[in-house]
Amino acid sequence: MIIHLDNAADPRVSDYVSLTDVQLRKVKEPAEGLYIAESPKVVRRALAAGHRPRSFFLAEKRLPEVLDVLEAHPDVPAFVGTGAMLEQITGINLHRGALAAMHRPAPVNLPELLAGARRVAVLEDVSDHTNIGAIFRSAAALGVDAVLISPSCGDPLYRRSIRVSMGAVFQVPWARLTDGPAGLDVLHEAGFTTAALALVAESLTIKELAARNDHKLALILGSEGNGLSPDTLARAKHTVMIPMHAGVDSLNVAAASAVAFFATDPRG
Repeated sequence: MIIHLDNAADPRVSDYVSLTDVQLRKVKEPAEGLYIAESPKVVRRALAAGHRPRSFFLAEKRLPEVLDVLEAHPDVPAFVGTGAMLEQITGINLHRGALAAMHRPAPVNLPELLAGARRVAVLEDVSDHTNIGAIFRSAAALGVDAVLISPSCGDPLYRRSIRVSMGAVFQVPWARLTDGPAGLDVLHEAGFTTAALALVAESLTIKELAARNDHKLALILGSEGNGLSPDTLARAKHTVMIPMHAGVDSLNVAAASAVAFFATDPRG
């Protein structure tokens, strides 16, 4: 259902207003059960994952690129306008051509998620959406079965997270823990060895952890500024360190996740 916009104040496109206002979107999108997928490739991956579109939003010149998608969803409104009008509505230049407002999928059942997993990542209070997206992309590429996020962690379905992950947030199952450090107890009960990446004396090296070849392993990564909380470090079965050279003390959390995922990949 193609609808040509002639007014930037059209109330039907309220899902797309002020996309650059991070604080607004962090509240609005989960509360209204939606997320924004950006670019034709990401939109296609969201649809392939079984997510339902609320509407599409694209520049007129991009219409031929996604016409097959619109034809496959004839009852979903597709709002089309000039680049200038769309930028006025969203606050961003739609150089990737298309957006879609998608219904958020139902939360994943945590026990079911863990039942079939051998290796998971746990993100504690990671707030930068670029880092979250990069972690999910590494998780998908390096065989991590699931990602668990703390109550205060950023949203994997925020637009930037999705874009940086190249849609990997739709591939890797994830769930939000209802409790912070105490949530690790769920992993222990499910038979996981928990390993916290931290700059702690007498930690295992990442190679030593990999050599253990634990049947079920949960890698815990902390926030960009403060790292992992003392409570989490106390509850984890092991602390783990990636050895550094040239006086560098640590890696960015997204880079550290990729190293840890690769080193502990049971496929070798």
